[in-house]
Amino acid sequence: MSVNQPTDAAGIERAVESAIHKHWGLFLAEGIILVILGAAAILVPVLATITFTLFIGWLFLISGIVGLITTFWMRHAPGFWWSLLSAIIGIAAGIVLLLWPISGSVSLTLLLTAFFIVEGIASIMYAIEHRNQLSGRWGWMLVSGIIDLILAGIIIAGLPGTALWALGLLVGINLLFGGVALIGMALAARSAA
Repeated sequence: MSVNQPTDAAGIERAVESAIHKHWGLFLAEGIILVILGAAAILVPVLATITFTLFIGWLFLISGIVGLITTFWMRHAPGFWWSLLSAIIGIAAGIVLLLWPISGSVSLTLLLTAFFIVEGIASIMYAIEHRNQLSGRWGWMLVSGIIDLILAGIIIAGLPGTALWALGLLVGINLLFGGVALIGMALAARSAA
């Protein structure tokens, strides 16, 4: 362990507080970018849904191709067949999402539901953990977590008909509220002593 690293809880808390205060501008910039992206997705939710689906499709396709190349390069390594199966599934998922992005948006909408549930719980727990360091501003993160859980409920209630626009709209709302939460945290960290 380095001599400069704190080992007690109070020292670690001060170090985190100091780091947040020192880099408040980065939190602010990230928050502003998230607000802009969120607003754009809310204004054009169908385009945002298709764009998101195509982006995920390319990620799967590229990761599958890289996995396939790596698998054959190291074909004598243990787990070859599992690695090959994983690469083929990635390629297939990418092709399906790229060729049929509307149909793929239903599957991604279900995945997004799971994400919002986990993200909402994590944001709420983060807010509770940081309520002492962030004074009155921790409420922004709490609201963000609650909004995530509400968004998950909206997705579940509207399936399958809402899959075309819900993905883009809900990602936009999530980005918007996450950005507002980061802006609130950044401004609180800037004014911290």
